[in-house]
Amino acid sequence: MKLVFASNNANKIKEIQQLVPDYIQIVSLQDIGCTEDIPETAETIEGNAILKANYITTNYGLNCFADDSGLEVDALNGAPGVYSARYAGEPKDDSKNIDKLLLNLEKQSNRKANFKTVICLNYNGKQTLFTGIINGKIIDERIGTNGFGYDPIFVADGMTQTFAELSMEEKSGISHRGIAVKQLVEFLRNGN
Repeated sequence: MKLVFASNNANKIKEIQQLVPDYIQIVSLQDIGCTEDIPETAETIEGNAILKANYITTNYGLNCFADDSGLEVDALNGAPGVYSARYAGEPKDDSKNIDKLLLNLEKQSNRKANFKTVICLNYNGKQTLFTGIINGKIIDERIGTNGFGYDPIFVADGMTQTFAELSMEEKSGISHRGIAVKQLVEFLRNGN
């Protein structure tokens, strides 16, 4: 089974490939010759996942899935949320995003946060959404060099290490994206 993953993020593609069984072949946007920047103009994480999947289905006629993820921080009313990748402005810069987030949380005692991923699957003419959420907290300083995005400052509930201290395998086993991908795989395995 071939499925297009509507992403150009090499880290995400690697992470997803590790999470799906061998019989599902993940095809990247590059593999199908899609070089356009797919618009991410929705006001929600769900909306962006749907926009990206629909773009591939409409323009390429292929079965595909797309994800959108965000960090939602309680003390910031769910920000950065849908704007997580560009929190500090254009161009995307993980380090500047972390700096801005830590600055905005300086005087906050509530450090609760969650990572949320929504996957939109367009498969055989039907659309299905899968959601993965992992709760945790934001720490005061970067720790670890693995991962990407906000991983160096996020510690999941029940863990002592940041996502950036975990191997890709360890992170994938518990992450928001891992949870959503497991739901996707189960859905496909059941012949939907």
